[in-house]
Amino acid sequence: MTTKKIAMGLNKKIALVAHDNMKRNLVEWAKFNRDLLAHHKVYATGTTGILLEKELKFPIIKLQSGPLGGDQQIGARIVDGEIDFLIFFWDPLEQQPHDPDIKALLRMAVVWNIPMACDRATADFVISSPLMDKEYERLVPDYDVYRKRKVPGVETPPLPIPGMTENKKRRSTDTAFPA
Repeated sequence: MTTKKIAMGLNKKIALVAHDNMKRNLVEWAKFNRDLLAHHKVYATGTTGILLEKELKFPIIKLQSGPLGGDQQIGARIVDGEIDFLIFFWDPLEQQPHDPDIKALLRMAVVWNIPMACDRATADFVISSPLMDKEYERLVPDYDVYRKRKVPGVETPPLPIPGMTENKKRRSTDTAFPA
């Protein structure tokens, strides 16, 4: 399968999400990394966003609470290229009423190959990476084959690649052998 490159700018777009039992851990982590986070664009769901903005003293783009659609909002922004990476402190010991939404969010992060941390140790490694303060091109599979597949009885036009404008398409290059 061929791949496409999607550019991540110098200033990243970071989503911070935490389940109730993990909010304290995420806020502590964010306070410790405040100066690193401050020059990036930070998104958060519901109460997490309110807590972070209060503690960090810089604007947070606040979305809905996870169970009210916030996880889906983050996932949609990943698909649209509006979020570059996800830090999601989820509670592995607690069942959530919106577990399908959580799984969908994690799936979108993998489908679109964005960096993702689900615990403090991984978040520490990601935030301290030298790549955080550089432009970066992440590789994603070229989903054109999937988009153009034949579905019996359905005529489907090709859909645009999220996060790819005409300018980005011209700069984008295939990295595998042509089919």
